Amino acid sequence: MADELVIAGRKFQSRLLIGTGKYATFDLMRQALEVSGAEIVTVAVRRINISDRSKESLLDYVDQKKYTLLPNTAGCYTAEDAIRTARLGREAGLSDMVKLEVIGDEKTLFPDNAGLIEAAKVLIKEGFIVMPYTNDDPIVCKRLEEIGCAVVMPLAAPIGSGLGIRNPYNIRIIKEQAKVPVIVDAGVGTASDAAIAMELGVDGVLMNTGVAGAKDPVLMADAMRQAVEAGRKAFLAGRIPKKLYATASSPLEGTLRE
Repeated sequence: MADELVIAGRKFQSRLLIGTGKYATFDLMRQALEVSGAEIVTVAVRRINISDRSKESLLDYVDQKKYTLLPNTAGCYTAEDAIRTARLGREAGLSDMVKLEVIGDEKTLFPDNAGLIEAAKVLIKEGFIVMPYTNDDPIVCKRLEEIGCAVVMPLAAPIGSGLGIRNPYNIRIIKEQAKVPVIVDAGVGTASDAAIAMELGVDGVLMNTGVAGAKDPVLMADAMRQAVEAGRKAFLAGRIPKKLYATASSPLEGTLRE
């Protein structure tokens, strides 16, 4: 059976979502997107020149027939600003999907969850498919689902930190109670972080800095693709239980003897 990621009725084969920021060149970004196998690509509305399409833009390097654009409201510190930015992206023809960010602190880039919920309510009423970046807080994630968000996107660690999954237990609780996809967003630094996230049972992983900031972004994009796939397969396969003492791999009892 097909193991697809389904977001608001839209089906995707890849469970890796990847960003477009921080690459040294647009061409390097294009190569990384290609090898990542990602189908959903995030773009910061504020970084796109949507008023003068005659000038070079990162959109010139993203094949919109191949990728689903996911505009994000990065850099917005109020609900009003995030709502305005989301509307601007949709009016520019980017997408009716939006990665909703309302940042509450400039240093940590942790989300303002009150502002996030406020903005989400407005955008959902306006027909947006809202994918909110939030803390790894089961209560907040449940609230975002209840008001109609298409997915919940708890952070693994602060944006760009590369610290990996800091609180796997909260992520597991969020996944267990959710009836919408759970996508880990922010903090993934290397392939093992992505695999661990997927082994927890989440539905996908979104990353940018972990790939774009690597010494070889294209090679890291390939590693992240394989890690997400391996982590998903390991979760579906079901790991053995952890035990304090050893268990023989070739027990004598119950075996055939000559």
